[in-house]
Amino acid sequence: MRILLVEDDILLGESMMVSLGRHGFTVDWLQLGNLVEASLKTEDFMAIILDLTLPDIDGLKVLKKIRQAGHKIPIIILTARDDIEDRVKGLDDGADDYLLKPFALQELLARLRVMIRRISGNTESEIECKGLRLSLQNNEVHYQDKPIKLTKVEFKLLATLVAKSGRVLSKDQLQQALHGWDEAASDNAIEVHIHNLRKKIDSKLIKNIRGVGYIIEKD
Repeated sequence: MRILLVEDDILLGESMMVSLGRHGFTVDWLQLGNLVEASLKTEDFMAIILDLTLPDIDGLKVLKKIRQAGHKIPIIILTARDDIEDRVKGLDDGADDYLLKPFALQELLARLRVMIRRISGNTESEIECKGLRLSLQNNEVHYQDKPIKLTKVEFKLLATLVAKSGRVLSKDQLQQALHGWDEAASDNAIEVHIHNLRKKIDSKLIKNIRGVGYIIEKD
C-alpha cells in the first residue's frame, strides 16, 4: 500500500511518513509539485495525498495535470485552505476527497482505507478476494474464515496484491510497494515473501507469470 505524499512542510511530512508507516503504508514524499507527474510516469502508487500550497506550483494545478495526463489514481487534498471555492474546485478538478489541516490521523487513515476499498471493488470495511478477507484497519487476515498470522511485510505485500487483484505486478512494483524510494531490497526478498505467503495461505493463490510478475486473480 504505497502512498505518494506531496507536502512542503518538513515537520508535517516527516511526521506523516512515520505515522502512516506505522499503520502499514509505504510513503514516498515529494516537497515539490512539479515532480509529481514524472513520478507517476515511472512509479506505481495506491493513492496521493496532495497539499495545495506548494513552493513551486499551486496544488490545484498539479491535480489538473494529473487528471489531464489520464491518471486515475485516488487523490486526497490535504490543505489549510478552507475556502469553499478551493474545496469545490478541487473536487471538480478530480480530487476524490478533501481534508482540512489540522487533521486527525485516524480520520486520514479512514479516508485512505475507503479509497483502497474502492480501488479493490469492495464497499465494506474489509477487502476480499478469492476467500481472503483483509482488515486494513486492524491488519488482520482471514482465509476461508480462518485467521492467518502474517508478518508486517507479508501483510503489506498481500494487501497490495489483493487491492490490485486481476493485475500482474512486477517484482519491482512489489518491491516499491514495500520499501518505496528509501529502502533497498533485492528481488530475492520478494520471492521469499511470496514463498512464505503461499505456505501460510494457499500455494496456488498467488500466481507467477513467468518473466512478468505476480497476480491474484479477481473473483
